[in-house]
Amino acid sequence: MPETRVVVINTTPLIALSAAMGSLDVLKAVYDRVVVPKEVVDELHAGGSQTMGLVEFQAAHWLERRTQDIQIVPYVRNTLDRGEAAVIQTAMDEKIERVCIDEVVGRRVARLCGLTLTGSIGVLIKARSLGYPVSMRESLERMRANGIWLSDSVVQFALAHDQA
Repeated sequence: MPETRVVVINTTPLIALSAAMGSLDVLKAVYDRVVVPKEVVDELHAGGSQTMGLVEFQAAHWLERRTQDIQIVPYVRNTLDRGEAAVIQTAMDEKIERVCIDEVVGRRVARLCGLTLTGSIGVLIKARSLGYPVSMRESLERMRANGIWLSDSVVQFALAHDQA
């Protein structure tokens, strides 16, 4: 039986992927299950109806949205914002190996907790390798046009995987 591909995702990758692709369907191309902690859902709704990525998030009915806040261990809770902390805690509680976090500190804490990481660029690269139509250059341009900050090294890495 093939292994189920599961990820717990944070707010920033949801926004970045929405900006890059105009929907979150790229996540369906890569994962069988995408888990969104309640704290992440709350962060997306906190900015109101004009929040970037909210329309795409609401349209992605296949996302597994959690409805209950979780108890977060003090180390994780005191180190990160609630969304990142909830992503890591959810992954640990539900024995999900992979998390999707873009922020450096969140990624560092996830590694310390023994989790496997990806980020919005990693999702795009993986989707492309699986045959999903992704133009890395256009995706990066749309992300930057929508205010998503990307380091030069991340851009160079992503473009090295663009074959369009």
